[in-house]
Amino acid sequence: MLETLTRGFGAAREKLAGVRELTDENVDAALRDVRMSLLEADVDFEVVRDFLARVKDRCVGEKVQTRVRDAQGQLHKVTPGQHFVASCEQELAALMGPVDTELARGAGGRVSVMLVGLQGVGKTTVAGKLARHLQQKKRRPLLVAADVYRPAAVLQLQRLGESIGVAVHAGAEGEAPAAICAAAAERARQEGFDAVVYDTAGRLALDDELMGELEEITARVEPANTLLVCDSLMGRDAVNVAKAFSKRLKLDGLVMTKLDGDARGGAALAVKAVTGVPIKFLGTGETLDRLEPFRPEGLASRILGMGDVVGLVQDFESVLDDDEQAKAEADAERMLKGQFSLEDFLSQLKMIKRMGPLKEIFSKLPMFGGLADQMEGDELVKVESMVHSMTRDERLQPETIDKSRAARIARGSGRQQREVRDLVGRFVQMREMMGKMGGAGGLMSRIPGLGRMAGAGGPELDPAALLGGGGPAQSEQAARRSGQARRKKRKSAKKARKRSRKK
Repeated sequence: MLETLTRGFGAAREKLAGVRELTDENVDAALRDVRMSLLEADVDFEVVRDFLARVKDRCVGEKVQTRVRDAQGQLHKVTPGQHFVASCEQELAALMGPVDTELARGAGGRVSVMLVGLQGVGKTTVAGKLARHLQQKKRRPLLVAADVYRPAAVLQLQRLGESIGVAVHAGAEGEAPAAICAAAAERARQEGFDAVVYDTAGRLALDDELMGELEEITARVEPANTLLVCDSLMGRDAVNVAKAFSKRLKLDGLVMTKLDGDARGGAALAVKAVTGVPIKFLGTGETLDRLEPFRPEGLASRILGMGDVVGLVQDFESVLDDDEQAKAEADAERMLKGQFSLEDFLSQLKMIKRMGPLKEIFSKLPMFGGLADQMEGDELVKVESMVHSMTRDERLQPETIDKSRAARIARGSGRQQREVRDLVGRFVQMREMMGKMGGAGGLMSRIPGLGRMAGAGGPELDPAALLGGGGPAQSEQAARRSGQARRKKRKSAKKARKRSRKK
């Protein structure tokens, strides 16, 4: 979904490049690409129409300040295209928000959450993820296995609970779901659990039996939060399901899973506008720590190709303790001065692997979101294997890696010599570039914030060139320089042979 929408908004931005003012004609032309991408992402037609109308009103009907000052007092020129992008971002965030991701507390300050939804949308996995999320919030959760119909549902929840050290309450054979939930609520009060997550049963389709059972559970335990779990692969049906559930239950929010898994993820954009029910959490992966609070501003920024720095920082802080963060910040400072080695790079790779899939990380970087679809899951493994096969001295001074050393490293890592030489060459180039950017008087010192780099006219950085073989910008430049050097060397050798024959 993100790639589909990002392409549409990118095409619209390109159409406005170079225009001196926003008019009905050029804004309509740009919005045609946006309209097609929204419809392709399966966003409701009425929502699309209203969104486009609001963006057009912002672009054409407002007086635009062409020069603005940042927090440091520096003056920046704002182009009509940038005003269009800002209008789109504000309207996207308004369409999906505002959202309060804090879970409500019930009696005794206890957080209680009932998960509902159709069968097969991943409620049990979300229950485990939510318990893990509550753990990270310093709470002691209790998981409740109230799905007594799906085979092995109770066992699945018990396995998930064991993996993260969370207790699971399961009823006796034949016990009704409402009775199981009531007994679990009483156990939570007696044993001091300050959070309870009820995993309820689903059906293949909505019916009175399912809704009656959920209403009975609600009456018995009065959950402070009722969250509907939706699979974004359902497309527009996710909106219809949310509308149907909200007619019978008071929904406090949605958990949207598999948002990046299919082009039909437009439910994230439409569900709040159509149902009034906000998205609370996004399921972003298979592991139990891949649940993130939903930030409309972050998703809007990623859709527009501008990354999500706040989300990336939150990911960073969630996987590192204070000492590791301090070390990472010191490493980053040295990197921006061009003073880092492959040894430092290896430690950074290990940290990045803990933050989640490489593709997702790059999609949150301000300048590199467009490269996310180039990132393959095994790229880090390839690079790590080559660096591990080097000696410590080679990691500290990669310039010493000649042809024979590259052959040894290639044998040790199961890669090709060419891949080792390419990695070393790209690393040296990137280190030089980072030194020019971050050193005294460098590009980084002249830019008020990293988030501005995407629109500041800075250089086209290509981290994909370091991780993979043949990123679009620097790897091509490196190849050209290498080819030019070989041709020059051959010409010099040819001239030397001619002079030798003449003598």
